[in-house]
Amino acid sequence: MLKKEKLVGALVYYDGQHDDARMNISMAISAARMGGTMTNYTEVVKLYKDKDATGKEVVCGARVKDRQTGQEFDVKAKCIINATGPYTDNIRLMDNDQERKICQPSQGVHIVLPDYYSPDKMGLLDPSTSDGRIIFFLPWQKHTLAGTTDSPCDLTDSPAPTEKEIQFILNEVKNYLHPDVEVRRGDVRSAWCGIRPLVSDPNKKDTQSVARNHIIEVAEDHLITIAGRGKWTTYRHMAEETLDKAVQVCGLKPSKPCQTKGLLLDGAHGWTPTLFIRLVQDFGLENEVAQHLASTYGDKAFKIAKMSSLTGQRWPVLGKRLHQEFPYLEAEVRYAIREYACTAIDIIARRTRLAFCNANAAEEALPRIVQIMAEELKWNKSRQQEELSRARTFLRREMGLDLGSGASNVPINFTKDEINMYVKRFKNLDGDNKGYITVNDLRRYFKQTGEKVTEDQLHDILSEVDLNRNAQVDIGEFLQLVYCAQIAAQINNLDEYDQDLHRKHQLLMSALKSGAVANSRFAMAAELSSEKIPVDRSGGGV
Repeated sequence: MLKKEKLVGALVYYDGQHDDARMNISMAISAARMGGTMTNYTEVVKLYKDKDATGKEVVCGARVKDRQTGQEFDVKAKCIINATGPYTDNIRLMDNDQERKICQPSQGVHIVLPDYYSPDKMGLLDPSTSDGRIIFFLPWQKHTLAGTTDSPCDLTDSPAPTEKEIQFILNEVKNYLHPDVEVRRGDVRSAWCGIRPLVSDPNKKDTQSVARNHIIEVAEDHLITIAGRGKWTTYRHMAEETLDKAVQVCGLKPSKPCQTKGLLLDGAHGWTPTLFIRLVQDFGLENEVAQHLASTYGDKAFKIAKMSSLTGQRWPVLGKRLHQEFPYLEAEVRYAIREYACTAIDIIARRTRLAFCNANAAEEALPRIVQIMAEELKWNKSRQQEELSRARTFLRREMGLDLGSGASNVPINFTKDEINMYVKRFKNLDGDNKGYITVNDLRRYFKQTGEKVTEDQLHDILSEVDLNRNAQVDIGEFLQLVYCAQIAAQINNLDEYDQDLHRKHQLLMSALKSGAVANSRFAMAAELSSEKIPVDRSGGGV
């Protein structure tokens, strides 16, 4: 797959991979089973302080808010640990508004591509790209995960990728792959942005440089902060160090030594590499589904299998999928609700990886997900619509659906013969058969046809039909553009104001902007012209 030019050699190293969202839930469930109290969607709004036996003022509790209901309640504690990642300074300044900030949020964008961009068990990482950033593309969830960018950002609850960052990653990936592998914007299944909490060590004289590892800070009032470049590979070590510090600073008296070494998390106790076979044989699940359940939930997969519905088919016997392209089951939604899932976004992004693997597929599965949650949680129609709206906004803004997508469905009032004629014109413009035409090609086209379209109108129309925002127009976009141009030309040729024509033009432009019209103009154009799917549309991406 790689380009042979300038390829001298490479190093092979081995790394682990896991479902980080499921890992996080397993940790919470394990803590609850061992006596901990878990609260989901809970925000600290105030820290309480009191004097200890020596007369020193120390933190002793917090006022917290349930962000789902708005209810507030108090939590008392002998020790408070601030482990809030990018929000580290929010808690530190809540404790002492004179503290110097130590955390610099930095955002990194990742994109998901089809699995053929990387071998099944082999990825690529290069620490020296065109601008010095690291680039990688790795097999992940039967797709390819590519990234990443690294730039300072403002702290937000809703980080979002930008088209510029997506194009940077695609251009870098393109530098490594053989020319036979065409890196296409339309292959991007989803794109998202994460925030890294880069911190400077307040315990060192050089407070400007970023700490290479995690740091532990103890405030005068005994607030303990753990922050920095934490990793899944070192999280237990970080936890043990932090709790050792809590025991020391807050005078805690543990009944036994730290238990984290060798502790099995929820689902691991009965897991074996062949557990999925039992799921196939005992419950009649598809092999792919059984492997997904076993690798994700461990021995808890049997609970989900028991909750699964009959398919009504000869095979598989059990297990209705949420989406035909992915092994996630409807039963997983019901099970997730028993593991603190509260919203539709929880399901598509934090219990399954559907939103991360394919944002379009996640949107298609949303109605059924909300329907199941409504059955379980007794949601009324208003709450169901609210969940659908929030989840769709999340997919559009945070998972890349808004980027490179304009109007996906618009009507084109052309006959079959007219469409065939414009397809031929498109081919003439696309002389080198690259599958798209540029802005200069379009200007030449309108000049040749004699259609009076001003430069402003051309740019206005282009901004709506260039769905990929890549300054390239494919056959579907071209047909849409021609239709818009004809309406604009009719308006320009009018001697007097025609209310109906202007209204038609406004409605058309509104339809382009919203994408809320019925017939797929691309599907129609592709079918009638018997053309292959244009390269920017064939990937099924965002």
